[in-house]
Amino acid sequence: QVQLVESGGGLVQAGGSLRLSCVPSGSLSTFVNLGWYRQAPGKEREFVAFISSSGTANYAEAVVGRFFASRDNSKNILLLQLNDVKVEDTAVYCCNGVSDTVTWYWGQGTQVTVSS
Repeated sequence: QVQLVESGGGLVQAGGSLRLSCVPSGSLSTFVNLGWYRQAPGKEREFVAFISSSGTANYAEAVVGRFFASRDNSKNILLLQLNDVKVEDTAVYCCNGVSDTVTWYWGQGTQVTVSS
């Protein structure tokens, strides 16, 4: 059973920065694509960022220029750098991995709370 474990969430002031990490139970190279999603209270889960096996990243419009995703297969870690955070970025952030058999895996999430 593949597991993804996020860490790095916490309380941060608006305008600040935070770095989230996601580590799989196996090898990160197992996943063709990796991504980050978030879910705010009372809202649907939404896409945040996607990063391909080649390292190409795409972002939701709401986070372009502020959030940066990266993957390091040698260190077996997926990262999401959050810069210039806003109150509306408050959510539970989950990492997602898609294997070459198109199986989706999800982490439990890490809470990010942005104060004004």
